[in-house]
Amino acid sequence: MADREQDVLRAASMYYLQDMKMEAIAKHLRTSRSTVSRLVKKARETGLVEITLRPTQSRAPGLGAHISATYGIDAYVVPVPDSTQQVDRLDQVALTTARLLGSWFDSDMILGIAWGTTLAAISRHLSRKPTRGSAVVQLNGAANTRTSGVHYAGDLIAGFGEAFDAHVHHFPVPAFFDFAETKQAMWRERSVRRVLDVQRRADVALFSVGAVSGGVPSHVYSAGYLEPEDIAVLDAEGVVGDVCTVFLRADGTYRDIALNERATGPGPDELRRIPQRICAVAGDNKVAPLRAALRAGVVTHLVVDEITASHLIEQETGRISVARTRNESMHSGA
Repeated sequence: MADREQDVLRAASMYYLQDMKMEAIAKHLRTSRSTVSRLVKKARETGLVEITLRPTQSRAPGLGAHISATYGIDAYVVPVPDSTQQVDRLDQVALTTARLLGSWFDSDMILGIAWGTTLAAISRHLSRKPTRGSAVVQLNGAANTRTSGVHYAGDLIAGFGEAFDAHVHHFPVPAFFDFAETKQAMWRERSVRRVLDVQRRADVALFSVGAVSGGVPSHVYSAGYLEPEDIAVLDAEGVVGDVCTVFLRADGTYRDIALNERATGPGPDELRRIPQRICAVAGDNKVAPLRAALRAGVVTHLVVDEITASHLIEQETGRISVARTRNESMHSGA
């Protein structure tokens, strides 16, 4: 295995750094051209080689620096043309997130996963990276009144486990309990406490933000997890979206939202205990919940498409300008 890894490194170095032809590399390594081609492909699949396109007109670098400075996080803005459809923006963000996760996650680490439309897209782009002593744990329950949620969330979580050869911990509870008292009782059960303990020991959390409506629908709002009366209550509470099925207002507050007492996902205070918290976002309808998540302090690493990033900054800049105008008016009035 060590010799094989060295061959991959040598072939990739000669091809990408020394600009050697495959025939020359094959002669140097005393192998065939087809073998060299496979070695170079392996280098890309395992993340040893990362190829990045930086269009000269892209605003991505500047947007990423602005978001990083504004929110104190690491921001990765994925360049996309302005005409790109939202589903394609999601796919590009998912691809970038999968590659970043593959470079960050390693042996003896625990990865917490929140299910959803974006996470499902990321799972389709994962490259295989065998690790040792690692684990993948489901962060929020998936059952609802229509389905058990096992097939959807179970397959998604298993896909991450398979990619990293990691032990998988499912969380077989509803996304939302009918009664807060039921959740409190279940949280005392040893089988549930075991999964909660694994969640608390996570090194990395991977999630997106859910949007109430518009664009590519968030799974929690489109798959029967909420009743119409629940949506009405959330609207009255000023909720703009969720993280791990815990609902947030535009200012990032969440503690006094009644439905959160029945939600099984980790709240922002619990998420913030996880050292690395990766949020992947694409879509115009995700701007408001993304701002809420950033204000709640749950994100350390953001992967976002260029268009969504631009709208985030425009809205944030507009909010700051309005606040400055109000302050100036108050001072002039005084």
